[in-house]
Amino acid sequence: MALSPRLELKHTQTLVMTPQLQQAIKLLQYTNLELNDFVVQEVERNPLLEFGEEDAPIANEGEAPPPPDAEGAATASDIMLNDGAPQASEALDTDFENVYNNDAATDRTESGLGSGLNGGSGGRTDFSDSTLDFQDNLTAETTLKDHLESQLGLAGFAPPEEMIAHFLIDLVDEAGYIRENLQGVAEKLDCEVQEVEAVLARLQEFEPAGVFARSLQECLALQLKDRNRYDPAMAALLGNLDLVARRDMMALKRLCGVDGDDLADMIGELKALNPKPGLAFSSETVQVVAPDVFVRRAAKGKWQVELNNDTLPKVLLNARYYAEVAGRAQSKEEKAFISECLSSANWLVKALDQRARTILKVASEIVRQQEGFFLYGVKHLRPLNLKTIADAIAMHESTVSRVTTNKYLACDRGLFELKYFFTSAIPASGDGEAHSAEAVKERIKELIDAEKPDGILSDDKLVEILRGQEIDIARRTVAKYREALKIPSSVQRRRLKSVSLQ
Repeated sequence: MALSPRLELKHTQTLVMTPQLQQAIKLLQYTNLELNDFVVQEVERNPLLEFGEEDAPIANEGEAPPPPDAEGAATASDIMLNDGAPQASEALDTDFENVYNNDAATDRTESGLGSGLNGGSGGRTDFSDSTLDFQDNLTAETTLKDHLESQLGLAGFAPPEEMIAHFLIDLVDEAGYIRENLQGVAEKLDCEVQEVEAVLARLQEFEPAGVFARSLQECLALQLKDRNRYDPAMAALLGNLDLVARRDMMALKRLCGVDGDDLADMIGELKALNPKPGLAFSSETVQVVAPDVFVRRAAKGKWQVELNNDTLPKVLLNARYYAEVAGRAQSKEEKAFISECLSSANWLVKALDQRARTILKVASEIVRQQEGFFLYGVKHLRPLNLKTIADAIAMHESTVSRVTTNKYLACDRGLFELKYFFTSAIPASGDGEAHSAEAVKERIKELIDAEKPDGILSDDKLVEILRGQEIDIARRTVAKYREALKIPSSVQRRRLKSVSLQ
């Protein structure tokens, strides 16, 4: 066969990832905080966008669509679970062209992010004194370094010693420990290591007790010295913390030279100490997780699934302003800019609506699949994977994965990440249904909590009991789940419970 150049026509299908499609995919995996930041940037960049009020209509392409009825909003869905199938509902409509004014939520938050003081709603507060300045009420949180520096001025250090003290304070981590070798500190400061040790010994007298320690043993010893409870027996106990962790009481009584009652009292004193004293002055703000979806029990066997409106932004297209600036545009560049802003604004409104509908659709299917959990608790969780949800709602697994990342569901049983409901399967020993890994963990915890001091359950015994309950599980899996629950081994539990009975 002769080789020669020739022209051929072929038909192929490819997915073109436009910038807007890529951004729409990113919106799915954004947290509500990240989504709010993104929307703020878009509103600042696009003059046609503005934050919406509670009942303001959304203008689309220069026209304001009529508001939907309450059952057509994309913020809530009622699903019937008794018949095993979700009810058809406009709330799960995924038509990308339908944009309603009630589908997105307001831009205010109540999660403490971007709110008023102390996580308030950020609303206006009237004070009797009209001259009171808002900034006068702001107070800076005292950090560990500030607390130590404030004590340094009263310690009476000589100038060279004060320089070393400042350097050591800078080395203290958030837990209150010094991790750097003192020899290296002396070399950096060009001084003798004995000078550094002398300054450190005085710094270790600062509050909180235990600060400037170089190890856990030293931290606990400093706190015991501050309480005048450091004696040879306690020193021996601190020197054998590994035996304390293993609950080897016989060896500890021999090394410390005390009886069982004294040893129990000493261990109780250790438990009352703070292994990380510096954390009391941590300046890190704890972020409160706000739920994305609420699940409530409704009448007639239904579950009401709705979005948390208070954490979602609501943006509007200002059609009046668009008509005004479009009529005044003269040059080609001005008309192109206005057209681009209009297209971008319409895309953002539709993308936010589609994101809300997608989250609601995935959450509704999770509730339908895991009805047993919402009715009876963790023991009734079913094995579930992304493909099951994706097939049920006709979406791709990657979409479901993005939707369930960093999204939280609030129900009567608490606050759970959507990923929590996806658990691996433990096969049944008979012909029954497989068991959820989380349900098996809960069963292991219940069995261990119910055991008696003279009947401690080993991992092999737990396997035997679980297999009697038609749960086919290996011993190493039981050990793995027990360690994940932070439950000690049977030997450690036996020692611990024997000490508590003395």
